[in-house]
Amino acid sequence: METWILDRRDVAAVTALVGRDALMGRVVGRLTEGFADIGHGRRELSPLRGGFTRSEPVPGILEWMPHRDAGDSVTIKTVAYSPGNPTHFSLPTIIGTVARYDDTTGALTALMDGVLLTAIRTGAASAVASRLLARPDSRVLGLIGAGAQAVTQAHALSLVFPLEQVLVWDTDPAHLESFARRAAFTGVPVRVADPARIAAEADIVCTATSVAVGGGPVLPDTGHRAHLHINAVGADLVGKTELPRAWLRRAFTVADHPEQARREGESQQLGPADPVTGLAGLVADPQRARDRRDGLTVFDSTGFALEDALAMEVFLEAAAEHGLGTRMSIEHHPADALDPYALQQTPAAASL
Repeated sequence: METWILDRRDVAAVTALVGRDALMGRVVGRLTEGFADIGHGRRELSPLRGGFTRSEPVPGILEWMPHRDAGDSVTIKTVAYSPGNPTHFSLPTIIGTVARYDDTTGALTALMDGVLLTAIRTGAASAVASRLLARPDSRVLGLIGAGAQAVTQAHALSLVFPLEQVLVWDTDPAHLESFARRAAFTGVPVRVADPARIAAEADIVCTATSVAVGGGPVLPDTGHRAHLHINAVGADLVGKTELPRAWLRRAFTVADHPEQARREGESQQLGPADPVTGLAGLVADPQRARDRRDGLTVFDSTGFALEDALAMEVFLEAAAEHGLGTRMSIEHHPADALDPYALQQTPAAASL
């Protein structure tokens, strides 16, 4: 059995041939269907992710995120969050790969880059939540954090709202200075603004920062629009939060994975009796979300493996449409299944 591999060139080709807008739109649509399936009881939430934390030489975490579609496949993403990568190694903060296995045999069927996939599905998840919870006429997007994740947040939301302006802030001047160039393809004007102005003027705010554990909040506890919707994306470690606790306590808080969000998302600031609503239930019954649009709402986005599995499906389908990827025999399947030394030699090896 061969493994279908999409390397970085294949991922780049898929993006170019399908187009950024169409690719993001496909992932938004697929995630909407997936959350609806969970809400209607046709699928289950993925298990909690696990991982290793490290303090040296670069603080961060390496996690594994599994999802199983019984009788079909198991998808596992391994992903590293290393906020020191851009400065020290000229690498993305988030690096990962996604592998898919046959659920019956355990054979590795597909393997692909997880860097772009993670960025796109995270932006797409915010689009799914915002389309439910934010006012449809939202025109001002605020971004706290101008790194890689901010690009796909702005992109996804620009496809589902009539955005007229993006207000952005980052503690890193280089990130702040370059964001307008990196997000220019969205066609939405970008303006630098401090967090207080963003809170006061934005209809939707996305927080996607590398704030240290215990270093938040990244937004001041000041005035904001009554209908403000927040996509809290950057809380991905125990003890790392971005929002003022007072905001969270009075908001209608929704999480992609409520149990995981209480462990390592913004919802870890809440008490056991404070409600956290699952996004899947709202996708299945949108009126419950629409009734909340005039008040403060928060989407606590920690990301889970079904999102990765669905985004992987979109990439694999697009790759198949355009004949992309390489098929390679990675696993050793002996000629005699009972003899691990029954090697199936390649023509080159046989001639030695």
